[in-house]
Amino acid sequence: MTDSHNSGQHKDREAAAAEVRRMWQPTPSWSQPDPASEPQPADDRADDRTEDDQADGLAQEFPGDSWSRPAASTDDAQGSSHFSSSSYGSSPHTPSTASGYTSTGHTSTGQSSPGHGSSAHGSSGQDSAGAGEQGPAQHGSAQATPAQHAGAGSDAWTQPAREPEEQPSQLSPTAQQFFPQGIPNQHAPQPQREVSYRADELIQALPLPREAPAERGMRSMLRMRPGTGERAERIARATAATAFRRPVTITVANPKGGSGKTPTTLLLAGALGQARGGGVVAWDNNELRGNMHLRTHDTNARSTVTDMLQAMPMLTQPDARLGDVAAYLRHQVAGQYDVLTSATTTYAQIEARDFDQIHRLLSRFYKVLVIDTGNNEGSSNWREAMKASDALVIPIKWKSLSCAAAVQMLEELDNQGPEAQRLIRRAVIAVSNGPGDVNKEVEKQLRPYFESRAAAVVDIPTDQHIAAEGPLDHSALQPATRRAALDLAAKVAEQITNALNTPR
Repeated sequence: MTDSHNSGQHKDREAAAAEVRRMWQPTPSWSQPDPASEPQPADDRADDRTEDDQADGLAQEFPGDSWSRPAASTDDAQGSSHFSSSSYGSSPHTPSTASGYTSTGHTSTGQSSPGHGSSAHGSSGQDSAGAGEQGPAQHGSAQATPAQHAGAGSDAWTQPAREPEEQPSQLSPTAQQFFPQGIPNQHAPQPQREVSYRADELIQALPLPREAPAERGMRSMLRMRPGTGERAERIARATAATAFRRPVTITVANPKGGSGKTPTTLLLAGALGQARGGGVVAWDNNELRGNMHLRTHDTNARSTVTDMLQAMPMLTQPDARLGDVAAYLRHQVAGQYDVLTSATTTYAQIEARDFDQIHRLLSRFYKVLVIDTGNNEGSSNWREAMKASDALVIPIKWKSLSCAAAVQMLEELDNQGPEAQRLIRRAVIAVSNGPGDVNKEVEKQLRPYFESRAAAVVDIPTDQHIAAEGPLDHSALQPATRRAALDLAAKVAEQITNALNTPR
């Protein structure tokens, strides 16, 4: 009684496991059996199994399949009667004792043979008799369906798997009793997330472009990623190329003559022009006569501020074009920027009204204006330049007079209200020393002061091309000088971005 009870409970457990597998695992096809299931070894009691028990065993190994007895191939049909079509009633001349699905693991003597578990040649009379006793059961509860009759004559191995049936949403009470949590390591399928076709989500889902390989040195030859220095240079170039939401003005100022205002202006304009691909103009806003015309290449004879003021009625027309304005400018090819020089004579002095007209005209056609100033802080055009500034660059040398003039200018601006104070906090100090201009004691004492007052201090190395005091050509500069000019442009662009994003 106990063995019968245990056997029944074991069958219930196997049936529950088959049900859980049908729910959580995809239905395997005939050509793709379930890899989790293993074939059961044949035992001596295989001949006692009925065909219904064998079908139940296959259903447990491969849950979800519809099990019909496959027809034997042509070669097997000639040598064996165990897979003949007579077991399905298709041939009246075949003895009914020839079972359609014989017990596995028997030889012709009826004994177990592990090496020939699937062979059924030459069944004994005892086996035939046993099969004959099972005949009524076959025609009863295990009677073949019309679909099985139709498929008995075809090769069952080449038949495509049928579509999987819809799985039940809940386990039966018996399965829940044995498997309250389901089969271990098996999880219920998660519902698919709705696909979104919003433009912003699709753009965010796009993969980021790969970083371009190095452009210099051995890394460039090996197509490797850039090193730390080259990557920092790329970041500085991208910062200098920031797209501002309106035209911006950068003023370069130091009342001390010879402090490097004009070279710093041209270096900054060239670095911004190369990073941005143009759209930059350098303007010599000296009230009388500056020297920018001596430090740039002359490409236009009418390239002075007085010439532009005379043509102002024509240039301010609604149909005026960039080419009309460029006729009064000098284009610097190497730096990709234009230059507006000051007057070459002293008979015309630039006033506040003149500055305002030129500033509005240049802001109409250029995105970035870099203004070089004179040495007179009291002139009206110098003060107007400060009012129009989005960023301030203060060039100095580590010499007593140059630094003293810069300190006095900062103190004067500090007393002119909140706007001037914000301009000082956004200022960038450009240290451009010529040969023999460095005084170590002055640098030791005043560098901490400028670092505390300004946003950044950028050191520009000594360059013989700048010290020659001729036309400044960016292609003739040392690589370290161009790199320092790019850092200066990036720092200034960063401060402009902060100024534009900070509400006043």
